[in-house]
Amino acid sequence: MRMEVHLHADIPMLEGVSKKQIELAVAPLLDYLDAEGLGDVKSLEPEEPGLRYDEKELMLLMCWTGETGRSFHPALESALEHLGPLCYEAVEVELTLYLDNGEQESRLLFVGPTAHAIHEAQRRCMVEDVAALLARQFGKAQVAEVTALVDRLFEHEWKERASAEQKPERAFETATRPSRKHLH
Repeated sequence: MRMEVHLHADIPMLEGVSKKQIELAVAPLLDYLDAEGLGDVKSLEPEEPGLRYDEKELMLLMCWTGETGRSFHPALESALEHLGPLCYEAVEVELTLYLDNGEQESRLLFVGPTAHAIHEAQRRCMVEDVAALLARQFGKAQVAEVTALVDRLFEHEWKERASAEQKPERAFETATRPSRKHLH
């Protein structure tokens, strides 16, 4: 089953990371897309750059739309897992799935150098999303009260995770997010 997807992220890389290192890290995705390098990844949308490394800004830019099949998600997850240690900080990677019925589903994947950095990026995104949603109806004081609770929930979750049985650290995480449309 083929599905159209959109991948969007600006991933800051560590100083000294080369384009070749990034291409080696994202090799599972490049292999899936039958691309030799980042420059070979072309989007279905002509105005989108695809995958590009800005060496001056130390930023891996992802803005790509394409048709994918079942093995796309494992290839993407593997690429993000290998990319994590090269990241300067944890950020979200937005994946939009365009469903056959005309609807779309958005997922957030997080990539970063450590599990803690990813957890903090997830917390930051959640606080931003909750604050934006509540700001439509409530004042700053009420929004601050709820976002403080969200911060405490994330802190409690991290402490529980730290005291739980250790699992291998992953350089990415997945979450579902309400749909947001990109304007390109």
